[in-house]
Amino acid sequence: MKSSEGQLMEWAKKYNFLDKNRPIIERAKYTIVYDVNGKEYIDFTSGQMCSALGHNHPKIIKAIMESCNTIIHSNNSLYNVYEIELAKKLCEICPEPLKKAFFLLNGADSNDGAMNVAKRYTDGWEFATPHLGFHGLSGTPRYVTFAVPQANKKFGPAIGSFAMVAPYCYRCLLNLKYPKCDLQCIDLSFTLLDAESVGALAGFITEPMFSAGGVFAPPKGWLKKIKQKCDERGMLLILDEAQTGLAKTGTMFAFETEGVVPDILTISKHFGGGISISAVVTTSEIADTAKKKGFIMSHSQANDPIGCMAAIASLDIIIEENMCERAEKVGDKWGQKLTALYNRYENVGDVRGKGLIRGIELVENRKMRKPAQKLGKDIAAESLRNGLIFGSLRGGHILRFVPPFCTNDDEIEQAYNILNKSFETVLSKRKNLFKSLTNPLT
Repeated sequence: MKSSEGQLMEWAKKYNFLDKNRPIIERAKYTIVYDVNGKEYIDFTSGQMCSALGHNHPKIIKAIMESCNTIIHSNNSLYNVYEIELAKKLCEICPEPLKKAFFLLNGADSNDGAMNVAKRYTDGWEFATPHLGFHGLSGTPRYVTFAVPQANKKFGPAIGSFAMVAPYCYRCLLNLKYPKCDLQCIDLSFTLLDAESVGALAGFITEPMFSAGGVFAPPKGWLKKIKQKCDERGMLLILDEAQTGLAKTGTMFAFETEGVVPDILTISKHFGGGISISAVVTTSEIADTAKKKGFIMSHSQANDPIGCMAAIASLDIIIEENMCERAEKVGDKWGQKLTALYNRYENVGDVRGKGLIRGIELVENRKMRKPAQKLGKDIAAESLRNGLIFGSLRGGHILRFVPPFCTNDDEIEQAYNILNKSFETVLSKRKNLFKSLTNPLT
């Protein structure tokens, strides 16, 4: 007998550690998820980006079923055939000299692995990262996730981690304008880093496009200058492409548009098509040196065939169906809808993003740019009630949208109508509340 929504929610509150005041999802297909009452939601988070290829993609299901019929789990001290095939396929799409890979379980895991490689290679233990970066909420990556302030507060002892000025041009901390600024945020950050470091610098970890920190891309030349500063100090550049990689921004990897190749690359999210698996990719020279110095990292299920087979299928879909082009097409259409909101509502202060990853920043007014956090939360809640799922970030005033690659024109139109209606409803309530406060007798 099927449990009711009320009964499931009662169990959730009684037994689950975390409180989530959200619909209870029962099934999903492509862009749509369904709750226990059969209500449909357009998922413009792509399952927190892990199902960007579409929920329950048939090729992913086929790969999982093949693993179920052959081998699901393998001893991680041994090779399995799918692990080797996946490493070959992944390294073939990575630019030179990134040709060595190993696999872990999730995004935080891969960043932990990358940072451990950097520590072994450099013999250092200090890491720098932009102050609006997000790299995971477990283990070492927690201490380089400054986009979520509560992640590491009173959570010591911390690693040697230094927050750098993020290239957030819409709210530049130095009150400068690009390109006249000459990227002084980098010079300032590395001057402070040099003063604070004890001489054990291991790496600089960043996203090539900031997602959880506010959905913004660094200005042109930022990443190249960061790489130069790292090379001068013997630090390794680690690029976290969990959210931006594997075609989501219109190129296979977001860093490719900047002409910069990192020393270490991390990949996760839709890498497994919904199955948990991640990868660390680096150069032969770094891999060999780290191994000679004693690097070791794995988990009992890190190279499981079921995850590797799902990842192989995921890469096949991305390559064979030209998902880079698809990301640009879907992203441009949704970007036009967000621009329409900007032209219609003064509370939309900025529209930004690339490919499938798009965002809008809400403000009380465009001149002062005061973050409209409550407005963002209310719009997100109203949209959810009406069947559209997306993320609200940084206290609520930044709305992030990541439609799956398979999103069609009708779903884009429907999502826009829901979002637009939510703006109308929330702003109307705001206006009526203001009237009642200023005219208490009416």
